[in-house]
Order: sequence, then C-alpha cells, then structure tokens
Amino acid sequence: MKNKDIESIIRDSRPQVQDNQTFLLEVQQKMRAVEGIKNEVDRQRRYGRIALILALVSGLILGAVAMFLAYLYPMDTAAISDGILSDIRVFLESYKQYLLLPIAGCAISLGVILVRQKTFI
Repeated sequence: MKNKDIESIIRDSRPQVQDNQTFLLEVQQKMRAVEGIKNEVDRQRRYGRIALILALVSGLILGAVAMFLAYLYPMDTAAISDGILSDIRVFLESYKQYLLLPIAGCAISLGVILVRQKTFI
C-alpha cells in the first residue's frame, strides 16, 4: 500500500464524535484512569530500581566487611580440624583467589544499572 492509500483509509474511517456531554465526561474519566495506571507503573519501576540498587550496594558493603574481617582475624587452623568447618576451610583455601569475583560482578552490575538510564529515580 502507498502512503496515500493509508491516509485515505484513516480519513474515511474516522469516528464521528457526538456533542453528547456524557460522552465527553466518560472519555475524560477514562483518560484519568489511564494516567493513574501510568503513574502507578512509573512508581513501581522506581521502587524496583531503588530496591535493586540497595540490594547491590548492601551486598557489596557486607561482602567487603566480611572479607576485611576474615583477613583481619584469621582463623586458627588447629581449632577447626574436624567437622563441616574443616570442609569449609579447605574449600575456601583452595578457591580463595576467586572470592573477589562475586564482589566485582556486583560492582559491575551496579555500574551498568546506574549508567543505563539517564534518570536515577
């Protein structure tokens, strides 16, 4: 179809608006309802975005504090020689070089979220 065909179809099929006062009131009421829905969706998006950012920031802070405390107060290996704590210690000793990866992932995610949209809140 050409643009002229589309224009003619739109012009020919436009609805006739009556000068009925109730019709105008109903349209205005529906428009207010639509605006209310749009405002609620925008509010929920802001709330979700703030919750996501707070979760990432608190995770970064708590992870950094936990790592700082772990390096500041190292555990005595003789005290945890048996049981599940020993298994956890062995696991952490073998993979301690990868402990910073989750923190770096959270920091990168936070940076992407903050830079992605122009408006923060």
